[in-house]
Amino acid sequence: MLRALILYLSGAGWARHAVTRWRFARRTASRFVAGETLDDAIGAVQGLERQGLTATLDHLGEHVTNEAEAHAAAGDYLKILDRICGSGVRSNASLKLSQLGLGVDIDLCIANLSRVVREAAECGIFIRIDMEESSTVDRTLAVYRALRAKGLDNVGLVIQAYLYRSQEDVRALLAEGARLRLCKGAYKEPPQTAFPRKADVDDNYDRLATMMIEAAVRRGRESSSADGRVPAPVAIATHDPRRIAFARSMAHKADLPKQGMEFQMLYGIRSDLQRSLASEGYPVRVYIPYGTEWYPYVLRRLAERPANAWFFVSNFFRG
Repeated sequence: MLRALILYLSGAGWARHAVTRWRFARRTASRFVAGETLDDAIGAVQGLERQGLTATLDHLGEHVTNEAEAHAAAGDYLKILDRICGSGVRSNASLKLSQLGLGVDIDLCIANLSRVVREAAECGIFIRIDMEESSTVDRTLAVYRALRAKGLDNVGLVIQAYLYRSQEDVRALLAEGARLRLCKGAYKEPPQTAFPRKADVDDNYDRLATMMIEAAVRRGRESSSADGRVPAPVAIATHDPRRIAFARSMAHKADLPKQGMEFQMLYGIRSDLQRSLASEGYPVRVYIPYGTEWYPYVLRRLAERPANAWFFVSNFFRG
């Protein structure tokens, strides 16, 4: 119930207008968002490096409404790549296709993403396509496959375990050699599309993780790159200790080396767990969002943690 309310608020224009002007909300956002500028984000990456962690940078923004906005977003990512390449920080980049024009025109989106991925390839940087609402999955897969057909292989995808379709998607993508990040899913979806029960999502997460680990062994146990710019083929994105323990156990049974599986977590969440896994020799990558368009991202993060969500909503309605 509370999660549904938070997810509703994340897409409500009236709520966004009110919340983004609220000082408490901006303080809350600072926990999950590195700052508003690229300098802020690079500084956060450097702080993580000192703890033995790598990063992926995300310039916040989604659902652009015209070609000019989509081109501008692609330009923002070119600036990110230039800073990563020039500074030598241990990071790659993640992006949303709705930010590059997916909702405007799919060919526009493919052109913008191609610019970004080609530029990234020049400096050996990997680009991860974030998955959005279930209504965008087919178009997202089509865009990804269009780039792979152009010979661009420094690009990968996110798979959401709460979607019923994900098992078939993962099977097909692994056969194509895709590098996948597995997450649970953070959007509001109907029960006809996604598992409504957490236990079922967890079970599916473990099934998909197993498929990814077994495929990584078959493809030769590739590792994360030494410079932190290219992830291992298996990226386990969760803060759930049970899912982490399952993936570690399955990787051990399958004889997948620690460097062949990355754990990925969000900036501002379970920093202790991030450092602990890194100290054991696992690659750990932290998802670092930055920018002024923090509202929907932060509310989706709050919806994943009921205690934080209740604190936020109680303060929201208090004024």
